[in-house]
Amino acid sequence: MSRIAYVNGRFTRRAEAFVHIEDRGYQLADGVYEVWALFDGKLADPEGHFARLERSLSELRIPMPMSREALTMVLREAVRRNGVREGLLYLQVTRGVAPRMHAFPQNPVPPAVVITVNRVDRAADEARAAQGVAVTTTPENRWGRCDIKTVGLLSNVLAKQAAREAGAVEAWYVDELGLVTEGASSNAWIVDADGVLRTRDTQANILRGVTRLSLLEVAQEAGFEVQQRPFSVAEAKAAREAFITGAGSLVLPVVKIDGDPVADGRVGPVASRLRRLYIERARATAI
Repeated sequence: MSRIAYVNGRFTRRAEAFVHIEDRGYQLADGVYEVWALFDGKLADPEGHFARLERSLSELRIPMPMSREALTMVLREAVRRNGVREGLLYLQVTRGVAPRMHAFPQNPVPPAVVITVNRVDRAADEARAAQGVAVTTTPENRWGRCDIKTVGLLSNVLAKQAAREAGAVEAWYVDELGLVTEGASSNAWIVDADGVLRTRDTQANILRGVTRLSLLEVAQEAGFEVQQRPFSVAEAKAAREAFITGAGSLVLPVVKIDGDPVADGRVGPVASRLRRLYIERARATAI
C-alpha cells in the first residue's frame, strides 16, 4: 500500500506530496506540531493532544485550521488510508504561505496543514524497553518558550545527534543549576532513593508532555508517591530507576546516563509496571 499524506485539504501519495517554498514553517519555523501514538488504529491520549495543539496555536496566534471535530475526522481518515494499526501520526500546522518577512502576513492567509502516518514495530519497542536505553546530558541552550510545541527544533536535533554518536537514544537537557529539565524529545523521570517518582514541574521551561500528564494520573491511581520537582544529574545516576516518556517512547526505562549505570544497570520494576499500565490505559481510551 502506498503511503498517503494529507497536505492542505488533499490526500495524496506521500512521494508526490509537497509544501510551498514560502510556507512559513519551512522559512521561519513559524508553526507547531503534535504526535499521536496509534493503538489498534486509534489516537491515544486524544484530549491531551488536542488541548496542547490548541494552546500552542493560541500562543503563536495561529488560528485552528478547522474545528476539533473536523480535524478528528481528517486524522482518522489519514490513519485509515495508510492502513496503520500500530504507529505514530504526525500533524504540523504552520501560519501558512506568504512572502517571506518576519512579521505576520499583513493579509491573513489560511494555516497550512500536513499529516503523515508511520507504522511502529511494537514487538521491537517492547524488546528495547526490556533492555533499557542510555541517555546523555547536554547544557540547556533552548529558547524560553519550550512549553510551545513549535517546529523550531534545531537544538534538539543537535542534542539527539550527539546522543546517537555516543551510543545513546536520548539527550537530557541540564540547566545552569545542574538540574535536568527534559529530554530532546521526551520528559525525564526518576525513582529516587526514597522510592518517590519525580519529574520536572511544568512551571519550568519544559514541554507539557501529554504522555507525562497521563502517566502522572496512572501512577497516582496505582498508589505511587509522585512529586513534580527537579532532580540533578547526580541524583539521577544515584536513583533506583530512571525513564523517559513521550508519544514515541511511551514509557522507556533508562539504564545508563553519560556512560554510568543507573542502579545495577538493569530495567527496574517500577518503570516496567508503569509502561504496562500506561499502554493498557492508552489502548482503552484511544479514539
